[in-house]
Amino acid sequence: MGIISSGFRGRRSANPGLPPGQHETQDFPVLTAGPAPLIPIDEWEFFIAAENGQRLSWSWTEFMSLPQEEITKDIHCVTSWSKLETTWRGVSLDTLFENVDTTKDFATAHSFGGYTTNVPLWDLLGGKAWVAWEFDGEPLERAHGGPARLLIPHLYFWKSAKWIHGLELTEDDVPGFWESNGYHLHGNPWREERYS
Repeated sequence: MGIISSGFRGRRSANPGLPPGQHETQDFPVLTAGPAPLIPIDEWEFFIAAENGQRLSWSWTEFMSLPQEEITKDIHCVTSWSKLETTWRGVSLDTLFENVDTTKDFATAHSFGGYTTNVPLWDLLGGKAWVAWEFDGEPLERAHGGPARLLIPHLYFWKSAKWIHGLELTEDDVPGFWESNGYHLHGNPWREERYS
């Protein structure tokens, strides 16, 4: 018998390409903390609120005129499903932050409908996150966060806030909705950071 039991190594996935405790699905399950808000395109806005009152915002037309990227990434839900090689289209957070001057280290993502989640800036920048409006070649369905959602595929999917409205930059790592209800502050699936 070894000194460290196998329970300290996390649950292994049957597929070595999956994080521990995950299983692959072909479906795209719909999980939400409340009803899906209806956001008319002409009322949609994405904002970034930084210190000293700086607030940048984009209407849907302005957002769609920004450089668009096609993204193919695996996504992982805290409830244990993973969907591999999903395809998206959207705007990189690097593009949206080009004119943002900040010394803050964290962001609170705000959704239409009131949902929030916290994300360190280093998980949003450097080609790691997007505001996505298209999935699998089609406009993003309302049930999946349409017209646009945050896409942070290297973290559990609750961090990829549906119906994204904007980001508020913060000094501290302020827990969002699920983090205040027992979920991990960070949410790295490869470390199985599911719960606090």
